[in-house]
Amino acid sequence: MADATFALPARSTTPQLTLAKKAPKSTDAFLVPVLSGDDGLELPASTLLDDAALRTVLRSLTAVGATGRAGEITRVPAPKGVSADSVIAVGLGDPEDLNDEDVRRAAGTAARSLKGLGTVATTVGIFGLAPAVEGLILGAYQYPGVRSEKEKASSAPVGTIVVLGDPKKDTAEFDTAVTTAEAAVFARDLVNTPSSHLYPESYAAILSAAASEAGLEVEVLDEKALKKQGFGGILAVGQGSARGPRLVRLTWSPKKAKKSVALVGKGITFDTGGISLKPGAKMENMISDMGGSAAVAATIIAAAKLGLPVKITATLPLAENMPDGEAQRPGDVITHYGGITSEIINTDAEGRLVLADAIVRASEDKPDYLVETATLTGAQLFALGARTSGVMGSDALRDRIAALGRTVGEPAWAMPMLEEQEEELKSPAADIRNSHNSTLGGMEFAALYLSKFVPEGLEWAHLDIAGPSFNNGSAYGYTGKRATGVPVRTFLALLQEVAQER
Repeated sequence: MADATFALPARSTTPQLTLAKKAPKSTDAFLVPVLSGDDGLELPASTLLDDAALRTVLRSLTAVGATGRAGEITRVPAPKGVSADSVIAVGLGDPEDLNDEDVRRAAGTAARSLKGLGTVATTVGIFGLAPAVEGLILGAYQYPGVRSEKEKASSAPVGTIVVLGDPKKDTAEFDTAVTTAEAAVFARDLVNTPSSHLYPESYAAILSAAASEAGLEVEVLDEKALKKQGFGGILAVGQGSARGPRLVRLTWSPKKAKKSVALVGKGITFDTGGISLKPGAKMENMISDMGGSAAVAATIIAAAKLGLPVKITATLPLAENMPDGEAQRPGDVITHYGGITSEIINTDAEGRLVLADAIVRASEDKPDYLVETATLTGAQLFALGARTSGVMGSDALRDRIAALGRTVGEPAWAMPMLEEQEEELKSPAADIRNSHNSTLGGMEFAALYLSKFVPEGLEWAHLDIAGPSFNNGSAYGYTGKRATGVPVRTFLALLQEVAQER
């Protein structure tokens, strides 16, 4: 199924992390945590520094004004006899308020400060191994772009980070954290890839290759198969593009699985808005409109690598929304997979059309849970801002996912579907219409639309990640510019919980 002619044009660079009991004999720097205590700067005891070296480093840090506030980076020369050239202190803030997300963010900030270094040893993991590992990998993430010249060594991410711990006890936690972070990195790479290189056909081939390597079953439906099976929503969105749509299905079927989860992710590889054309300003960011599918693909691949005992299917509708002479028009009526008809009010409300088909197909597998994510509405940003996902759907699953998102550092908030919008969903020409032509409650309307394709009794949740999946601002914590990888870590946390259910 995989096509070797298609590959990502560029891959990110991240450090190699290893777990060890002791630091290497020679390193470029030691990365140590510091705290902002009641009596000033606190430097915890460290296996990297003996008592004398610890006192010397504390005096040096104090002399240059280090406070230990969260995210503060301070570099001082290493004392004589220490097997490093320098000591880099990263602030964790007030020890009384310290939590995993503080560690994750501090580690991410520290990782960005290590550019150009070869090997660094760190004890940041003493305050939380998994969050430290995730923060170091995600914070060091750097996407090179498609360029004619290679990156200068001085601006490249640190080569190797040795995380100090006890390999006998910590290896499982360490490996899980690495796999989790690498999954988010893969999702970031997919989203950051330009649409000139990532379009339905090439995207399907790239996903197929990665999934096959991880031991997943792969199915890809091309245009002919989509027409034969009646995937009207995917076809309608893709008919305006010279590059035809695809539906990718990935399956992880471990023998000991007690529960099953269907994951669905929107994969619009570029979104012009179609006939309802978007404004030109920042349209280049619409390469990110496949962020939901990237997160879902990365999640199921990571679940297979982790050997999670949960049956998982990933249903990924891929299309490019373009405005040529064959594009769908406002006023058209389409028939979705499964038979429901939609009147097209706005061709820029295209994500819900492909998701509707995918949800019906995913539901045929009779999963215990169905979870779907998409960069679906600009209304999400107006409601919750650029960093917090909106979660809608079945009350229990909705609340569970929102809480998990906040726990792992991917902020999410439960939102309602609005009773009054039931009337707005009605169409004089079809079963339902795809937009209510209103500036009010757009995120909730989209969720209500999708709910009509979910079978009664199936627990489901919809995550709108329009803002959180792509960072248009400056880097912060372990989140760099552009693709973020949200909500990969939330989904993996959910699957790990489901794996414990009986």
